[in-house]
Amino acid sequence: MKPEERKLLSEMTVVELQAKSRDLRQEMFNLRLQQASSQLEKPARLRILRRDIARVETQISKHRNSAA
Repeated sequence: MKPEERKLLSEMTVVELQAKSRDLRQEMFNLRLQQASSQLEKPARLRILRRDIARVETQISKHRNSAA
């Protein structure tokens, strides 16, 4: 995720963040299937996705904590 995209995360709503998380998790699932069948071209993408998911989940938590 590029720095510009990281800034946009803080401006997104919880619903948008949840959709983004769902998309990232789906991509992670697909990459894990490729890894299991030895067809994964960029193994580093798994690590990047895991970190991006954590960033999105952190923003969701921040939104929920500020609303509570």
